[in-house]
Amino acid sequence: MEVWQLVLVALVMLLGLFGVLVPGVPGQAIVWAAVLWWALTDTTRPAWALLIGATALLLLNQALRPLLPARRQHGAGVPGRTVVTGGVAGIVGFFVVPVVGGILGFVGGIYGAERARLGSHRDGWASTRAVMRTAGASLLVELFACLLVVGAWLGVVLTRG
Repeated sequence: MEVWQLVLVALVMLLGLFGVLVPGVPGQAIVWAAVLWWALTDTTRPAWALLIGATALLLLNQALRPLLPARRQHGAGVPGRTVVTGGVAGIVGFFVVPVVGGILGFVGGIYGAERARLGSHRDGWASTRAVMRTAGASLLVELFACLLVVGAWLGVVLTRG
């Protein structure tokens, strides 16, 4: 696969990651479609193994979705920009501090946005807990699954040179 095609696959994956943050956009499906596109073009054993692993992980995530609280961020008085800030911080955190940084970035981004909005540590932390109870847990699980797929893809691409 040529470099420009890898860049396009990466952009589609990035679109899928941001799609996870927007209600109604099938972010997981976009990330999976990007992996499928890459695996169909690069027909090596690692590509197919990653496609199978990504499929299993994202299907497991879909199966577990009913067990998580529904996303009700607007009913809880949470601004959409707070969730987007947390999501962007989670995406950046995942690549700065691999794996654990996604969770820390997500929660930290929500806390930072809520502290700036509300003005105090106590109110910011209380709002962060409320966000995580209403919308954050299910969003974090979905985002984390997609980040694992994107991180694995990036690892395979970079190790193959």
